[in-house]
Amino acid sequence: MRLPVNEVENEIRASVAVDQGRLLLKAPTGSGKSTTVPGMVRGECEGQVVVVQPRRMAARLLAEFVAKQMGTLLGKGVGYAVRFENQSGPETEILFVTDGVLQRMLLDDPELPGVGAVVFDEFHERRLSSDLSLARVLDLQESVRPDLRVVVMSATLETGGLKDYLEPCKLVEAGGRMFPVEITYRGEGQVGRRGLNRHEEVWDRVAAAVKAEARELIAGDRILVFLPGMYEIRKSQSLLENVAALREWEVCPLYSALSPTAQRSALKIDSSKRIILATNVAETSVTIEGVKVVIDSGLVRQSSYDVARGFDSLGVVKIARAAA
Repeated sequence: MRLPVNEVENEIRASVAVDQGRLLLKAPTGSGKSTTVPGMVRGECEGQVVVVQPRRMAARLLAEFVAKQMGTLLGKGVGYAVRFENQSGPETEILFVTDGVLQRMLLDDPELPGVGAVVFDEFHERRLSSDLSLARVLDLQESVRPDLRVVVMSATLETGGLKDYLEPCKLVEAGGRMFPVEITYRGEGQVGRRGLNRHEEVWDRVAAAVKAEARELIAGDRILVFLPGMYEIRKSQSLLENVAALREWEVCPLYSALSPTAQRSALKIDSSKRIILATNVAETSVTIEGVKVVIDSGLVRQSSYDVARGFDSLGVVKIARAAA
């Protein structure tokens, strides 16, 4: 299947075919950048291509998908390395890692021997660790590793300031695949200090929305529900599994702390009807087949500085409507 990034393949390859090659690729979710670009880069440089992902689950699942796509065994031609897991070896040409693993690689040997390119994926999910890693890799390229290629990929980040920082670099933009989407906003209740609805819990609202949408769906269809965290997912799962009208539906959680087996179970392709309860980890990098309905709770768990207490706290807050 031809993906949007294939339309700009020549530009991508030309950008990384030279020493000190730098590429800034802006491509929306679903364009194929995470699964296709690493192979393009590998074809234009000597050495291993290290692909940096913001989450362990994304690194693991993408490595499995790309290995299957390239017809190689996981851990051979394509592998991954995250905290407490390493499926790679001397033959690994494309290695998916988290930014923490890249930092460890830089500490172990700052010159990254054997690495031909570093690809920063989903860079719009800005974190201090990824910013520091990018700065160190650029410094390495400008000093002792002019043969190192650097690629930064983003779905939504404003590229102006980043391009100035990466100069000299090539900016390439790829389009996305468009599908007809109908958006319905349901009434919202009051949200209390801790982010939870004062009159109705978020899992009750989710259950009502799922029951309403499930009536029109058929075998093989998926309902994807975004919830702020593991607690809300487990409460929703317990509630949905006891709804008589949803007995023929499989309810699967999806978040980073799940075992790889449970994550694959949520993403497997078959004829079953499935409700997938996920955190925002499923918004990017992970492709879920068969999704017909997306229900967004409108809440996210995020860290913020508590002025009264003098330290960071993790709470549930509302997201902007534009982000839903």
